[in-house]
Amino acid sequence: MNRMLPLTLALLGSAALAAAPKDTLVIQQAATVTTLDPTAAYDTFSLQVLENVYETLWTYKGASLTQMTPLLASALPTYTDGGRTLTVSLRKGVKFHSGNPMTCADAQYTYRRDLVTNSAESANWFISDSLLGTRDNARTDKSVTWARIAGAVSCNAQGQLVFKLPKPDPAFMAKMAFAGMGVLDSKWATKLGEWNGTEATWQAWVGKDVSGSKLSAQPSGTGAYQLLRRDADNILLTAFPSYWGGKPAISNVIMQKVGELAVRQQAFLRGDADLIEAGTRTNVEAQLKGKPGVTVLDNLPSAGAQALFMNNNIKGGAALGSGKLDGKGIPANFFADTDVRRAFAYAFDYDEYMRDVQRSKAVKRTMLLPDTFPGYSKATKTYSYDPAQAQALFRKAQGGEVWKNGFTINANYRTGHIAGQVALELLKRNVEALNPKFRINIIEEPWAEQSKKMQEGLEIMLPMGWSADYADPDNFVYTFYSSEGFFYPTNNWKDADVDRWLVQARATVDPAARAKLYKQVADRAYQQSPFIVLPAETNIRPVRSNLQGASAATYNPMRSFGFTGTLWRELSKK
Repeated sequence: MNRMLPLTLALLGSAALAAAPKDTLVIQQAATVTTLDPTAAYDTFSLQVLENVYETLWTYKGASLTQMTPLLASALPTYTDGGRTLTVSLRKGVKFHSGNPMTCADAQYTYRRDLVTNSAESANWFISDSLLGTRDNARTDKSVTWARIAGAVSCNAQGQLVFKLPKPDPAFMAKMAFAGMGVLDSKWATKLGEWNGTEATWQAWVGKDVSGSKLSAQPSGTGAYQLLRRDADNILLTAFPSYWGGKPAISNVIMQKVGELAVRQQAFLRGDADLIEAGTRTNVEAQLKGKPGVTVLDNLPSAGAQALFMNNNIKGGAALGSGKLDGKGIPANFFADTDVRRAFAYAFDYDEYMRDVQRSKAVKRTMLLPDTFPGYSKATKTYSYDPAQAQALFRKAQGGEVWKNGFTINANYRTGHIAGQVALELLKRNVEALNPKFRINIIEEPWAEQSKKMQEGLEIMLPMGWSADYADPDNFVYTFYSSEGFFYPTNNWKDADVDRWLVQARATVDPAARAKLYKQVADRAYQQSPFIVLPAETNIRPVRSNLQGASAATYNPMRSFGFTGTLWRELSKK
């Protein structure tokens, strides 16, 4: 391990910092890093550290979300066996922080451990879905056996890693670029008392929570930075002297938990912190933009999508009011009427939302897929605010009964979701202006309550979003639009053609053919309006002006999770 400079030690101890030295990157954020075990990591703050301590087989090339570049693989692999086999040659001469050489056995151990310990609380469900054909572990799905796990990931006689998929998955390469898929040091993990990788012991580790593992406390990756010290509020990392990719310009990285936004902003303005969790666009523009020593990267792409959900089959409860179309409530199938959903879509003022909420720094999307992702349909139509169209559709809905009798809807937003609250308020104003018998009650509720209710189908209308796990359209389009997707219980919209197209897209490796299928989904969704697609705010990121390597040209929304969009090893300070 490298020795730390005395000044670096002093910096670690307090939020009241001296100016960050040239060889040290100081990052301040509001949240705590929950785990440094890649197998368990599924939160952005942990993954930001892990992508610099561990390395995946390949990663995104620069700012691109469609091109990959080798990392621990010596070259990008190609599919064989009709898209069901991927054979990966590994880079030679790579060492872990422990000093152990990286071999195929380490990669094999890593992905088998992912499949063994897989749980809904980790990202391993989407790897299991690809490699085993199920999102569940062996405890839940009895078809998952050791033979299937061992057959899915193995090393051949040439020392190459071989993935065997039960069916083609065009998203698999993107899934494997997820920061939590970094290769583990199997000898080090076994020495610490973690799973030893054998058939004899695997069942004891099925579904096990490894977020607090010994590997989390003492990580050993191949990345450019290694852990020196960690406590409840601080993490100190230093450049790994035997890193295969060469010595980075930044020697030390300090991450500090600083809960108060104002404190983080002042540290940033003084130059005590190089990167901070800076709050909303409004905060950045009001407090940081234009200040000495500050560069603001703006109009950066987003890897998320937001919508207002309209539940087609509400599962009952007092929230329905009278439960009838009598002006005092709504029936459970109120939003099952396409005319009702389309009327609401025309009643939303997209331009006002972009102007007032997103300060005109937004993109109006055709579908619930980031517009920088492959498969995005630019040609699909979008809704615009049109009160005349909204009124005509409301008059038509339910044979005129909606317009005649009116309705009362209870729409919820989670505590702290300001953009969602404002979106509902805009919709309420416009809908209620059409007919005095229309009423929308907006209610705040805690996330713990809302997350449970949405999965039980009890929410009526609510703002909700999704951030990318991996840069493939399936991660969004299937999630939102499929009757087997994550959000189906929340909106209960089902279209047999859409379901069929999405299944086909999941097994189609030709990008053009997949794009055609996704356009069909987008066009059908425009016709049916299962969601009100909210405009996507572009990202804004402040950095200290002396920090080099962070720019709009290099920013990748799938990397560095909310800060520079690049790896620490690519940064320097002048």
